[in-house]
Amino acid sequence: MESTAVKIIRPVLMSLSRLTVARYHPRVIGITGSVGKTSTKRAVFAVVKKVRRVRMAEGNLNNELGMSLTILGDWSDEELKMVSHDQPTGTAKFRKMAFWLKVIFSGVWRVMVKSKNYPEVLILEYGADRPGDILRLMRVARPDIGMVTAVGDVPVHVEFYAGPEDVAREKARLIERLLPGSFAVLNHDDDMVDALRDHTRGRVMTYGFNEGADLRIGRLENRVAEDIPVGISFKLEYEGSSVPIRIDGVFGEASAYAAAAAACVGLIFDMNLVAVSEALVEYVPAPSRMELLSGIKRTLVIDDAYNASPLSMRAAIDTLKGLPAPRKIAVLGDMLEIGKYTIEAHENVGSRVADAADILVAVGARAKFIAESARAAGMKKEDIHSFETADDAIQPLVDLMKRGDLVLVKGSHAMGLDAVVRAITAEPVATEEA
Repeated sequence: MESTAVKIIRPVLMSLSRLTVARYHPRVIGITGSVGKTSTKRAVFAVVKKVRRVRMAEGNLNNELGMSLTILGDWSDEELKMVSHDQPTGTAKFRKMAFWLKVIFSGVWRVMVKSKNYPEVLILEYGADRPGDILRLMRVARPDIGMVTAVGDVPVHVEFYAGPEDVAREKARLIERLLPGSFAVLNHDDDMVDALRDHTRGRVMTYGFNEGADLRIGRLENRVAEDIPVGISFKLEYEGSSVPIRIDGVFGEASAYAAAAAACVGLIFDMNLVAVSEALVEYVPAPSRMELLSGIKRTLVIDDAYNASPLSMRAAIDTLKGLPAPRKIAVLGDMLEIGKYTIEAHENVGSRVADAADILVAVGARAKFIAESARAAGMKKEDIHSFETADDAIQPLVDLMKRGDLVLVKGSHAMGLDAVVRAITAEPVATEEA
């Protein structure tokens, strides 16, 4: 439930944001999709910062308030955390109000007195929890480059739409109103996203593994050093040229997609593939997105606990399957906000994880469907463990873990699996130098 203060502040910040964009005319890169927005945003930032003064949306600032915060200034992590969903409602009232007043006054000042250091490029996330969200955000800032990452067969937040096709139509709003001369960057491998090429007046650039993509990903490999996964390597091909890409600390196809999307943006900014390759070395993945950490008992933990959808869950499980380890444990929580697809989607995850992990730890009421499906697919009953909450799962998981295990932790944010990650990790793994 929103506070009265937020209801008053939102239109003020949105108006200030529109005035700021009109005052400074930054080039706006807008990113939407059911999965991959944050990884793509960070990869684009790594590339564009080499050639332009750029600011990206921090954290999960993808609604009207969050977008306004990004447009109006740079704020500390502590300030952003204070006004995030992680801050309990009704707490830190005076500090919150002081921060909102700071944002408003600095926004007014920036509109009245032009700053020489305002970003030339803004990288913004356009979240779409419900119909109409994209258009509301576009009233604040219309993109010059619109990017759609992926929709998938069962998108997150689909419970608020009639089906995946309606989710895709909502995402299409981002590129439908692009002006001629703008760019639409689309994931060629996602059929629903690729079909959006007919919904824009902008120039279309596509990326993906499949034939027909303008910028093609090839030869993806998970790199291993001394039996420890350290990152990925792959090639990017564009108009007859190709370059090798090596990124540390990330795994699976999702990271390659993010890098390829960023490469498209680099090409739009007249960078060549070599310059893009060098820039991507500095790509830093977001916390809790397929992040490799050192675990207790000399184990390795893949922290992907930030969120989950059927598409990202499948990708994480496939990555777990492809990485080397004496024994693999999958800690999987509920996938929320998928409505009528809930049972089927969780059962599909169960049948998939049975072929990828040696032990399954299912967390949540919906994850019981994962456990039942995994058992039906051949996983032994004694290797399947179900718990109602993340806290319930922690000690049994600690007892299960053995030296050399590779543990994947993934579920929707509300399941609180970050508590599991904190309980079973030590410190980040030191990756080899690129």
